This record gives sequence, structure tokens and C-alpha cells, in this order.
Amino acid sequence: MKTTLSLLTKSVRTVLTASAAMSVLAFNTAVAQEQDASAETPEDMEQIAVVGTRAAPRSVGESPVPIDIISDEEFKNQGSTDMVSMLQTVVPSFNVNDQPINDASSLVRPANLRGMASDHTLVLVNGKRRHRSAVITFLGGGLSDGAQGPDISVIPAVALKQVEVLRDGAAAQYGSDAIAGVINFVLKDNDDSGVVEARYGSYYEGDGDMMQISGNVGLPMSDDGFINLSAEYRTADPTSRSVQRDDAAGLVAAGNTFVANPAQIWGNPEIKDDIKLFANAGLDLGNDAEAYIFGNYAEREVEGGFYYRNPHTRGGVNDGGVDEDGTPLLLVGDLDGLNTGVECPTVRISDGNVLDDADYGLIADNSTAVGANCFAFNELFPGGFTPRFGGTITDMSLVFGTRGELDNDVTYDVSVNLGQNEVDFAISNTVNPSLGPNTPTSFKPGRYTQSEQTFDFGLTKPFDVGMDDPLFVAGGFQYRHETYESFAGDPASYEIGPLGSQGFGIGSNGFPGLSARSQGESSRHNIAFYLDAEMYLTEDFLIAGAVRYEDFSDFGDTTKGKISARWQATDTIAFRGAFSTGFKAPTIGQSNVRNVTTAFGTDGELIDRATLPPTDPISVQKGGSVLTPEESESMSFGVVAQFDNGLFLTADYYNIELTDRISTTSGIKLTPEDIATLLAQGVSDASSFTEVSFFTNDFDTTTEGVDLVANYSHEMFGGDTKYSLAYNWTSTEVDQASDNISADRIRMLENNLPAVRWSLTANHTNGDWRMLGRVNYFGSIYEDHLDSALPIDDIGSEFTLDLELAYHFSEQLQVVVGAKNALDEYPDENVLYDTEVAGAAYPVTSPVGINGGFYYLRGIYTF
Repeated sequence: MKTTLSLLTKSVRTVLTASAAMSVLAFNTAVAQEQDASAETPEDMEQIAVVGTRAAPRSVGESPVPIDIISDEEFKNQGSTDMVSMLQTVVPSFNVNDQPINDASSLVRPANLRGMASDHTLVLVNGKRRHRSAVITFLGGGLSDGAQGPDISVIPAVALKQVEVLRDGAAAQYGSDAIAGVINFVLKDNDDSGVVEARYGSYYEGDGDMMQISGNVGLPMSDDGFINLSAEYRTADPTSRSVQRDDAAGLVAAGNTFVANPAQIWGNPEIKDDIKLFANAGLDLGNDAEAYIFGNYAEREVEGGFYYRNPHTRGGVNDGGVDEDGTPLLLVGDLDGLNTGVECPTVRISDGNVLDDADYGLIADNSTAVGANCFAFNELFPGGFTPRFGGTITDMSLVFGTRGELDNDVTYDVSVNLGQNEVDFAISNTVNPSLGPNTPTSFKPGRYTQSEQTFDFGLTKPFDVGMDDPLFVAGGFQYRHETYESFAGDPASYEIGPLGSQGFGIGSNGFPGLSARSQGESSRHNIAFYLDAEMYLTEDFLIAGAVRYEDFSDFGDTTKGKISARWQATDTIAFRGAFSTGFKAPTIGQSNVRNVTTAFGTDGELIDRATLPPTDPISVQKGGSVLTPEESESMSFGVVAQFDNGLFLTADYYNIELTDRISTTSGIKLTPEDIATLLAQGVSDASSFTEVSFFTNDFDTTTEGVDLVANYSHEMFGGDTKYSLAYNWTSTEVDQASDNISADRIRMLENNLPAVRWSLTANHTNGDWRMLGRVNYFGSIYEDHLDSALPIDDIGSEFTLDLELAYHFSEQLQVVVGAKNALDEYPDENVLYDTEVAGAAYPVTSPVGINGGFYYLRGIYTF
């Protein structure tokens, strides 16, 4: 892949080259170092959170808003390997679906916190804003359609000290996107010790084999600093949970022996290479000041399935319409041009297999003049074809700054944050139909890059106002510049070939390439000023407030605020609550991206849907306009209880009213008049589009829910047992929506996520043994199958069981065996549209997943 090296790329490569060189020495050096006996235990660390306050860090129970603290141990004690699945296991209001055939969503799975879209959650690393992914989820299972959030799967679990999940609106504190909450990934900062882990796993059905190797080491950097290095490498084979489609089975029954079984595969994509590197370093500068730097580089290549192209009916490839009697015709290309030279015969599909038709035999015999001049794609793909879609995702970041305390009790933090994410799409086993027999079968249809640069300056100071505790005031300034750049694909992926005028489609079928005239760069900047304040009015009553002003270069300014409070009513019980206003700015990508993707239409046929900028003339003709920010009002209240017997309990209710939500419209059919207008505007491939979609502020929602978290531990059977319960109920209602949002899409927004989810975990440690059991519950959902008005009502609720057994062979070596979904549970079988449409054995958005049980073996060596 040839790219121009940006300043960020050069900086990250410099840092990582140095890190790699140091890591060669790290292992031997660290083994010789003694572990610090006074180091904090995971139990000590997991109770303290930095997110949500700019005063002194608070324990989870003392926070005026709900916060989950997930220690590195909790990530270790589960079978999942990617970050989004790990978070779903331990945070009940965090949901993620499998995305087996969903274009870019298969590369970066969208996740949902508290019933919101994936870009309604702000992601931080060490308290600094994480850049967005270049992937826009054009097909995001309804709720996340059109979302563009960060790719948290590039963060390796081995690099983490803990994760802090703030489950409350926080846009007034942190800026755009923090409507559902904030997730802060805190990197390890130890300067000694380390860990190496090897992991292997596979699904019960014998596919999806996964191999992962990861490691972390902390080293001193002079007497006053540290550097902590992490690396992870993972591969995973694809899975298949498919049945043969009716149309494919019909072809086989009619004698077509070239059709694969199954013709279309539903399952996890193949992860060919997944490399993640992270570095975190700090240096004490003296005089209560320190410098810090951290960054990452990640790259993964993913390839998944796509929809099957029937050799009789695929539009623009095989479908030639019908004759005067209504008999289907095969699309045949005249290579020397229509009405010149050798004339091509009309090929009628009079039975279930065109390959045995005599007229097809004439064009398939290339030894004759007719055969040499007349061409059908059945000659290349006699059984039809199923494209393979994927891409390479590259992610990098670099954050550096300094913080400290001045003589007047003022603390400061100044930093520069550089981030970049790039997706380079690839599609194979497909064709550019307009090129006829000269078409390649593999294409690079284009790439997209999201780049962000942020400057942060913050100050905090306590003021004595005559109360028992000081008033903590924090203020600061932020400047952020964002760029979204699209690069053309290889010419064959968008070229208009000689058969384009004969009804053949243009561009790589399934994902047409971005043309050179459509590539470009869009950018914007914004500035922000914020002010936070908090204090104890009495010994038991904490109150906090925040206000934030932001001004964006592309749509204007906004001011948001928040107030929260906590009252310690008794030694055991405390009450807390918050009210805030928030916003999510439209992303540069949402405002400017152009894309064509394959989807199912409402008539059950594959169609090419173009996503255009909302200001494109055809979008304006269909109701598009300049995007504006989403606006939210959020409130929460709850109770915190810490009982003498060790039971810790929190229960919180939340309500989020979100107006002018940004999403893609449902597919809007193009009329012949629309296509003529596009052609007149110079959009030469307009005839390839069946539908268009664009981003729009088009509906309002109200989401409410309850989170319940409980922890308890006691001695049992000569060991220690810890219990944890995490429960969530969420309900979303669409308050109003325009005609651009279909009724099926509304049902997906309201009912595609389980209304109730909970997990109960017991973790027992006894000497060298550790045993874990976790029961997970997923409530029923509704699915609009394949986003094509094919309703599957009341997909049943499911229980799954996770089991894990670990044994310490020594203080350093631990071996773990386990099973995720140990009882091999599947969602309800898809009996409505399994063979009739696309061969999916199960509802593809089921929260329990479609792959069944997964077993794994881990070896962990600490030093």
C-alpha cells in the first residue's frame, strides 16, 4: 500500500522503532529485576477512577455519577479476545452484534452503550480523546447505521491497567460524542515486571480457530521514569453458519454442478493478521512536574463473505430482462459493438439451467466467430459467484505532554494529541461487468483516512471559600483539527468499460471503486473552552457543575452544561443524580463521504445503494440538507449502598432525550427521471444505482433504562469467592421520524437490542486453583432480516454459561482452560427466510451470536 507519510506517521514510526529496539532488551532485563512487594493489588486499583472529575480521583462509590471500573484481571478472566466483546461481557449496557455480511461494519463492529449508537460514546486513552475510525458503518444493524466512532478493537487488553466506564452524559465536560457516556482506557505504567500470554481457541463446530500471542513489560527509564511496552498478534479463521439458498439448490437440481454449497457463507470473517503495539512512558522532571508520551500502531487484515450472485438473475451481470413472452433472458455482451459485425443470439433461460441451453452453447464455444464475439459472465462463473470483501485497517496515535503543580496549588496539563486511522478496502472473486472478459477478479476499490490533531491546555486550583473542604475549579482550552480524506480505487474498480452501454454494470460488483473525480479531502477545526467546579457543601453533600463552549468551523457554536450531586444519607446509603445537556457534532465523513454498497431491497433482490453527501444535488432532490448537531438532554439518579458484610450495590436510572439524530436514510429508489438528472450532471455511472441514501438529521428518540451493579465476596471451601452481578434494562422509543426512515428501521431502533441483559459471575480462588462461572442472559429482540423489510418477531431470549479453570504451576506460570457459551447455545433458527433469501441459518443480529460454543486454552507467564 503506497501512502504519503504524514507527520504523524513519521512520528509514530520513530517512537515504535525505538520501542521495538528496547523491547529486545526488555525481556532479559525485566526477568532479573525483583517485583515491588508494595505494588498495588488489582483490588486497590479498580476502585479509583480519573474519568468524570478534574479534581482528585474518586472511588467508584464516591462518584456523583455511575462509573464501572474494570481491572486487567477481569479482562483476563474471559474467553473473548477482541476489546468490544470483552467490554460486552463485563458492562451490561454495552452491546455488540456480529456483523457477518455488512460491508465496512464487518471490519469495525459498531458497539452500543446505553442504547445509543456507537459514536455516541466518547473514547479516551489515559484521559485523552481517541480519534475516530475511518470506517463509516453504512450498514450498522439499524441503530448504528451511518455511525463513525473510534475503533477500540486496536487496543490490546494486555496494555491496560484498568478501564473506566462513565455511564452518564458528559459532553459538557469532554465535548462532542459523550451523550451515552465515556470509556477511558488507562494504560499500564509499571516500571518493572511483565507478562507473556499464548492463547488458542476454536468453536465447538470445529471452525474459527484462533491463535493469539501477547506480552507486556515495564522498564525503568533512568531513575525517574518508566516505559511500558505492549504487543499482541492474533489470527482467526472464518466460521460458517449457513444453509443452502433455495435458488442455489434449484440450480444444482437443474444440473448446474458449479454452484458451491453453501453458495453464501454467514459467519465470522477471517482475520489474517492483527498486530497491535502500544507504548506508554513517563519521566519525572522534578519540582512536581512530569513529562509523558504514549502511542500505538495497529494493523489488521480482514476478509469476509458477501452476497451470492445468481448466474441467471444478477442485475448488470447476468440478467438480460425478459422477452415479449415474459421469458427471462441472459445478458449477453456483443464485443464488436451492437449492430456491427457478428450478431449475438438471444439466450432464453427457459429452464433452471442456462448452461444446457443450445443458444448459450453457441456463445460459450469460443472457437467459432459467434463464440469469440459474444460473451456472458456464465463463461467465467458458470455457477454464479460470491465476492470476498475485506480490507486492511491501519491505526496509529501519538500523545505527548507535561503536567505538574505550581507553587500556588495550581495544577496544569498541556498536551498534543495526533491520531490517524485508515481503511484500505479490497474485494475479490468479483468482476467489473462493463469490462467483459477482460475484467480482473480482484480490486482495490479505494481507501479512507481519518486524521485528527488536538491541543489541550487545562488548569485546576482549589479555593478556600470558608467551608470544610475547598472549592475545586478547573478550566481549559482545546483546539482540534479533523480531516477525512478519500482516495480513488484502482482504475479497473470504477472504469466504464465497452459493455457499459449494453446494460452491464460499472465498477467492481458488490463494492464499486471510488472514482478519481470523487476522491478528495475535507477538514474542519473547532475550539472549546470549559469550566468545571465541585465541592462538598457539607461533609456528606457533594455538588459539581460544568459548562463547555465549542465553536466548529463548519456549522457554528454550542454551549452545554451539567450539574451533579451526591448525598451520603447514612453510613451505608448514598444518593446521587445528574442532569446535563449534550451534543454530537456531525463528522466530516458523514458530511462528505461517497460510497456504493450492495444491499437487499424491499423486493428481496440485491441492489446497489449509493451513499452520497447530504448536499449532493440528488440528495437535495430527495430531501437532503446540511447536517446540524444532535442535541441531548440527559438525567440520571441512583443509590449507592455499602453494607457492613461487604456487599456493594449501585442502582441508577437514566433518561436520554436525543433530537435531530444523524443517520443514513433508508434506501430511496431512483426513478428514471432521477437517473437522467444524474447523467446530465456528469454522474456517468448513475444507471448502476438502484437506490440512494444520505446522512440526515431525521428523527428524535427517548431512551431510558436502569443499571444495577452488585459485588460481594466471602470465604468458602477454604478459599475466597467473589460474586458480581451486572443488570441492565433499556428501552428506546422513536418520538418522531420523517418519511426517510422506514417503519422497519424504526422497529430496529426500538427493539433490535435486548431490553434486558444481565450477567452473574462467581470467581473462586483456592490455593493454586481458580474457578470461574458466569451466567449471561440476553432478552428477546426484533430483527429486520438483512435490512430488507423481512421481519423476524420475538427472537427468543437466551441464557449462556461461561466456565474457566486455572491452575498455577508456579508463581510465574498459570494455565487456563475455559469455554465461552459452554452449553453451545444458539439463537432461534431462522425458519422464515433461511433458504428463500440468503441462506442465514440464524438471525444475524442476535446478541448471543450465531457461532455457538467456543473453547480455549491459555498459558500465562509473569516475571
